[in-house]
Amino acid sequence: MDLEAVRTFVVAADAGRFQDAAAALSVTQQAVSKRIAALEKDLGVRLFTRTARGARLTVDGQAFLPHARELLRVAARADASVRPGRRALRVDVQSRRTAPAVLLQEFHRSYRDIELDVVTLTVDVEGAIDAVEAGTVDATFHAVRVPAGRLPPPIRAAPALDEPHELLVGPRHPLAGARSVTPAQLAAHRIWMPGMAPGSEWAQYYAELSAAFGLTIDVDGPVFGYEAQLAEIAESPRLATLVGEHSRYLWPDSYDLRRIPVRDPAPIYPMSLIWRDDNPHPALSRLRSYVGSRPAGGPAGERWLPNWGRVRE
Repeated sequence: MDLEAVRTFVVAADAGRFQDAAAALSVTQQAVSKRIAALEKDLGVRLFTRTARGARLTVDGQAFLPHARELLRVAARADASVRPGRRALRVDVQSRRTAPAVLLQEFHRSYRDIELDVVTLTVDVEGAIDAVEAGTVDATFHAVRVPAGRLPPPIRAAPALDEPHELLVGPRHPLAGARSVTPAQLAAHRIWMPGMAPGSEWAQYYAELSAAFGLTIDVDGPVFGYEAQLAEIAESPRLATLVGEHSRYLWPDSYDLRRIPVRDPAPIYPMSLIWRDDNPHPALSRLRSYVGSRPAGGPAGERWLPNWGRVRE
């Protein structure tokens, strides 16, 4: 199968118009049409229906699209396997505000010669592992809920960082003046974390935390983003949320928000670096060595981890 025709098909499917696909590929619209026609002839089906507004996928086109994307991913991984140093190391950090992004930035400062492609996949740990396995990313940071030995080969994982929690409140909250708080103290207060997806690794973690200390975690929406959430917390005498100790948030000085460490015990969110053991990218081994040489972090003293996080201890 002609991979250029497959790539043209995927770009045209995403663009919705052959003219836009031609611009994206730096070819003529006629070249796009010829490649699509050749692919349709090869497959024996029509992939697009031409309309006045552009090109719409047929049922066969919709069925073929995910396989076409997979063909391109496999081809890219095959190319990278023999030219491992010619592209940036692609690493998923979930969010550019969270501790993995901070860790990766510290790595970059130590190794300026390594080119990084930092991405934020909107997936749970299972989806992130799939992305690593498919070669979409070279590595990702997530909480692994099974022992590393039970991950599907050739997937590997190693502890990367232990993220303590802080309580984030506005100036009128009853705990605003505290130097630190305990999980037991939080039981009397509403913890607002809107939009947490049911069944996700985060939902499982906070479900265990709530059960352990009798917390009330409110996940009701609607979700307007972190900026809107911070604004509401700043104005409220009752709302609070939990954030990672190393997570980066910005807000106007007028909000006067307070970040208060949670201690005795300190709830810990354990995160791992996940990669393919057969990935030959030279920068990946340097990232693994860097992560492995650092202490996992977290405060000294009593700690609390979810049941699935204790396999690391």
